[in-house]
Amino acid sequence: MSKTILIATDKPFAKEAVDLMKAIVEKTPGFEIKLLEKYTEQSQLVEAAKEADAMIIRSDKATKEVIDAGDRLKVIVRAGAGYDNIDLEAATAKGVVAMNTPGQNSNAVAELAIGMMIYMARGKFNGKSGTELKGKTLGIHAYGNVGKYVAAIAKGFGMDIYAFDPFLKDEDISKDGVKVVHSAEELYSKCQYISLHIPANEKTKNSIHKGLLMSMPKGAVLVNTARKEVVCEEGLKIVLEEREDFRYLSDIAPGCAAELEEKFSDRVLFTPKKMGAQTAEANINAGIAAVEQIIAYFGNGDITFKVNN
Repeated sequence: MSKTILIATDKPFAKEAVDLMKAIVEKTPGFEIKLLEKYTEQSQLVEAAKEADAMIIRSDKATKEVIDAGDRLKVIVRAGAGYDNIDLEAATAKGVVAMNTPGQNSNAVAELAIGMMIYMARGKFNGKSGTELKGKTLGIHAYGNVGKYVAAIAKGFGMDIYAFDPFLKDEDISKDGVKVVHSAEELYSKCQYISLHIPANEKTKNSIHKGLLMSMPKGAVLVNTARKEVVCEEGLKIVLEEREDFRYLSDIAPGCAAELEEKFSDRVLFTPKKMGAQTAEANINAGIAAVEQIIAYFGNGDITFKVNN
């Protein structure tokens, strides 16, 4: 009996990505693909999960209800880096392997972060004189796949680059020509621009607080292409009120976005939806990686990118 890979995407993959994913499956005996695209109710995902051996999602919610409904379900792959939309505890309890596809969207996210910096440095292209990125200090908070791409691009602009990542050795960062700092406090106090790439978990939620932001040099710009939950919104409001030079850019609008846009329209920027992985290339890369990881899991038990216990 063929194993069914459910591609469940409220925001579908590009047609080219789906076609390539199908092509991989078609030449691999024992697998078939089913699509659930642009669904309108979570109950539709719950129902579709009942017939799935594997599931590929994007921003879709793999809740406990979805996971418990999948009697045959063995693996869920989030096509992207973040995986906080998977109930990991429920997956572990059911014996379901949860994975992500790290690195596949990294360049797309990095280009967005730099693009947002340029847009704000030039006053949102309002016709008035702006500033340049060259010679400015850039702090990369979490030097993972995306952070490395941000650093590589920023070098081309002549930025002075620092990074903080407590999970890496100094040489893992310094070999790229990036200066190492050993605390968030040091990073924020040194850098005019901060590119934020930490995950959202119990330790990091609200960890980007008023104290860190107030310590940033004049002309401070915080760019968040990670998760909205990591920034303390109450502290952010105070900083924007007290510092007319402070700017906040994010592709995940905070809960107080409407208030911030009304009060500080020239100093905040929020994309209409999460845009980090919204490129044709990232779409294709993540989709193909997800299919290949599922096939490898069933073929030889490969759990290289497993994210649950």
